[in-house]
Amino acid sequence: MAGERTVVEQDRAGDERSTRERILDAACEQIASDGIDGVRIARVAMLAGASTALVHHYFSTREELLAEALAHSFELAADERFGEAPDAQRSATRRLALVIDQCMPRPGPQEREWILWVELWLRAVRDPPLRPVAADLYRRYREWVAEAIAAGIESGEFKACEPDEVADFAMALLDGLGIRALLEDPAMDLERVPRLIAEQLAPRLGLEPEALLLADG
Repeated sequence: MAGERTVVEQDRAGDERSTRERILDAACEQIASDGIDGVRIARVAMLAGASTALVHHYFSTREELLAEALAHSFELAADERFGEAPDAQRSATRRLALVIDQCMPRPGPQEREWILWVELWLRAVRDPPLRPVAADLYRRYREWVAEAIAAGIESGEFKACEPDEVADFAMALLDGLGIRALLEDPAMDLERVPRLIAEQLAPRLGLEPEALLLADG
């Protein structure tokens, strides 16, 4: 116990918030690589450059660490994407095309986020206390898409429609087709997904499908 107090005191002398976030980042990395069931406190501690005692200081149980790690990852992604101020120089059509593109499970950070999404879905089904985390993230996701649609209606780029309903439709397409691409379904690659989404979404907005595809994406 004395050794554990010393570790905690040393950490508090430094940047406590940074250490906690380092632990959460390490947990997210292990979830993405090994799945939730493969997460081990000792491995997380090693990846974070911390002791197991320090991990237990911040997170009393493995389950608490897992729940907070998933929330942490999605909050970072949400802040980066959903919290971004609209670009006054960017058309609403271009903005929605970027939304679609940013939600593809492309290799790199976007694929990692998708893997964590899948882990969250599975975990929330079995662990009801985690469902509010998923619901809040979906709420922010929906607001992000709906705001882009509402901006297009206001500017006259899109025909009149109910932004929240069209956002739900777009999210269903993104989730359903995106998971097939993530699984490397031969019939649903990363080039086909955005085109199918554009073909289904564009008529609801009074657009041609090509308008929702990034020429440089």
